[in-house]
Amino acid sequence: MEDNIKHRSWLGRLTNILSREPKNKAQLMATLRDAEERDLMSAEMLSMIESVLQVSEMQVREVMIPRSQMVAVDRESTLEGLLPLVIESGHSRFPVTDSSSNDVIGTILAKDLLRYYFQKDVREFEMADILRPATFIPQSKRLDILLKEFRINRNHMAIVIDEYGHVAGLVTIEDVLEQIVGDIEDEYDIDEDDQIKKHVDGNYTVKATTPIDDFNEYFNTEFSDEEFDTIGGLVLKGFGHLPKRGEKIKIENYVFKILHSDNRRIHLLEIKKETTMPSP
Repeated sequence: MEDNIKHRSWLGRLTNILSREPKNKAQLMATLRDAEERDLMSAEMLSMIESVLQVSEMQVREVMIPRSQMVAVDRESTLEGLLPLVIESGHSRFPVTDSSSNDVIGTILAKDLLRYYFQKDVREFEMADILRPATFIPQSKRLDILLKEFRINRNHMAIVIDEYGHVAGLVTIEDVLEQIVGDIEDEYDIDEDDQIKKHVDGNYTVKATTPIDDFNEYFNTEFSDEEFDTIGGLVLKGFGHLPKRGEKIKIENYVFKILHSDNRRIHLLEIKKETTMPSP
């Protein structure tokens, strides 16, 4: 009985607040923040509602995985070449490219490879047998519309194209949902507005999305940006696979260590400059 009274009281207070009929998004958020201050909803709930409203204004280009960080397979790949890539990357879906044109011609699912795994004669494998159509979307598509299309079409990945029809990257349903529920932060996160952070030990923390031009200017380096736009893309090429946390690679006089990566891309790097001792 007491719980029912508390429930009606809670519902009545929330209804009273929302009955003010906000006329725009700013007034709506002010009303919801007022509800949170009155303990009618949790801070986590308020944050999620704010994220949902922000998603309706965001475009695919803001969350997509750049082409330089895509893990794609070639249409001419053999089963022996595919299986290590699938296992190493941890992806469940892969764009398939044509080496002659560098275009995305479809996608494959990792689960479709399972029926070949225990076959002794891998010559029976044909990429065309498991190739699925790719979904192409423009960079300007709104995230809320994309999420609805993902749900209706039961699709989990789309290839993003630019205004010239070239592949700009890819986006998954997980990328969209993360904008609502948020990323899992760790001890290596740096301020949102910073790309590069120097530590007292002389090492640096660098976001993988840092443009190579900005990296070159900060470190006085001359890394080429002809093939990749970001330092993450350059490091990914150096590894030759999607690296896991803790893996290291040396490029010129810099040692790059993976601080944060998932099964789709590199997020954060630790950089240490190696000093060379002068010759006696």
